[in-house]
Amino acid sequence: MTVTLITGANKGIGFETARQLVDLGHEVWVGARDADRGAAAAAAIGARAVQLDVTDDASVRAALATVEASGTGLDVLVHNAGVLTTEHDGPAALRSFDTNAVGIVRVTEAALPLLRRSSAPSVVTVSSSAGSFWAVTNPERPEHGLPVALYSASKAAATMLTVQYAKANPGIRFNAVEPGATATDMTAAFGIGRSVAESARVVVALATTGPDGPTGTFTDESGTLPW
Repeated sequence: MTVTLITGANKGIGFETARQLVDLGHEVWVGARDADRGAAAAAAIGARAVQLDVTDDASVRAALATVEASGTGLDVLVHNAGVLTTEHDGPAALRSFDTNAVGIVRVTEAALPLLRRSSAPSVVTVSSSAGSFWAVTNPERPEHGLPVALYSASKAAATMLTVQYAKANPGIRFNAVEPGATATDMTAAFGIGRSVAESARVVVALATTGPDGPTGTFTDESGTLPW
């Protein structure tokens, strides 16, 4: 059985990704900053819950220790936790990068020992085309007009981290994905996006590729994204 850990999985794309993977036969760990909400989400779909705050080193270490102690192992890691703010000040910048980029480093480093024991390890980063230089400078793209500078910059960092981890770990597949504009709590202010089920399918497709699948890529449902 494939074992998958998803960060920020108590709601939105993360929760729907967890639900779809459970339906496909994965044993899923729902990582959530709020332990009670995580437990409720996991119970609703037949998954396991673990308290995991990607901005807290101790929380991340404890979460991966819990996974290891359970004996399930770990095959797939999905970096889904994220924040979006339209504020532009120092605290907002620190919060954006701490969650969207530094959190990837914290969780990846803690998970690497477990992933290296897997026969087909894979890491999927839920990134964004809002972090693509090509997209945000193209007037014909919706990203061109989005007032989300800190989100864009931190997601550009998330994609770069994914590519660098792929280069440094040839035995593990690391890929970043743009799931598509999705109607979630984060995007409510913009009134845009499709259902979480549609976007989660894009994440699930990448999370379920076989050991001969790609690594070091940034894609959406149509293929490779320039960035």
